[in-house]
Amino acid sequence: MPRPGRITQAHLAFSDQALAELAQRQHGVFALDQLCELGMTASGVRYRCATGRLHRIHTGVYSLVPRELLPREGLYMAAVLACGPGAVLSHRSAARLHELRPWGHTKIEVTIPTRSTRSHPGVAVHRSTTLTDKDVTHVNNIPCTTVHRALLDLAEVVTQRQLERAFDQADILEALDLNAINDQLARNPTRPGAKACKQVLATHYIGRTPTWSENEERLLEITRGLGLPDPDTNQFIVLDDGGPAIRVDFVWRDQRVIVEADSRKWHSSKQRQEIDRRRDQRLTAAGWRVIRTSWRQMTFQPDELRRALVKLLGPASPNGQEKPASAGAPRRARPRKTPAGGSTS
Repeated sequence: MPRPGRITQAHLAFSDQALAELAQRQHGVFALDQLCELGMTASGVRYRCATGRLHRIHTGVYSLVPRELLPREGLYMAAVLACGPGAVLSHRSAARLHELRPWGHTKIEVTIPTRSTRSHPGVAVHRSTTLTDKDVTHVNNIPCTTVHRALLDLAEVVTQRQLERAFDQADILEALDLNAINDQLARNPTRPGAKACKQVLATHYIGRTPTWSENEERLLEITRGLGLPDPDTNQFIVLDDGGPAIRVDFVWRDQRVIVEADSRKWHSSKQRQEIDRRRDQRLTAAGWRVIRTSWRQMTFQPDELRRALVKLLGPASPNGQEKPASAGAPRRARPRKTPAGGSTS
């Protein structure tokens, strides 16, 4: 063994191999105590930092590459390690890791079971006294809250529609178990997120309105503002002409109306425009009414679109609009099978 404070070539070679294996498991980052378990000393860590072989990410957390070269998972792992034992990725960051949202937050969100006065750049720390082992899982070796705890936490930091969208995505991924959600609500009845989750379960048909873009979110905001019934989103229409199925953005099947929320990024090329024309021709010939809108119209001339939608999908009330869904029976979540094979309601 090398004498304390002295770095030998054999020691460096041994540590490099063990360090590479640890980095592979932890997305290129590790805590100081982990380095010490590999046989490094504080002086050895300082030596590697001084020579560019290690890079400090947070207090007590290091990486083989500079912060700007770390992948998202490496930044997530570094934030969790920096917050100490029991820390887990949570809220919007956990929802992003579970693929319930396409983005996280300006800061990486971490929940810890104890109080902490230490802050870390780019990390938002939440404290919870109700977090238990059953609320924690690992995704890509990163400690994080489970899908259902993430939904409860998410309910406190996003809008109602964003929460609906996360529930829809969990349903699409077949990761949603209403028994597990009800367990979260039972164990955390006074949290503000519990009320928001109950509202989604009571009024939203889970899995019906998953949107793929902000264009589609804007269009859904307009249709809901008119009090129109929610469409089915991102559905495939199979026609009798023998051609391939057509995926559409919004569809109201009873009225046989389709609305496409075109983006400049995906629909501006001549090839895409030709494809869109042929799709619309097939749908029209089969008896569907198809209209297209754009981000520009929805943003700067929404009244034009609103008038067209009311004519196509209404009127059903004195003011020429469909009655809001809340005026009738609430939309309920679809029953989901539990892991044991039973069903929930």
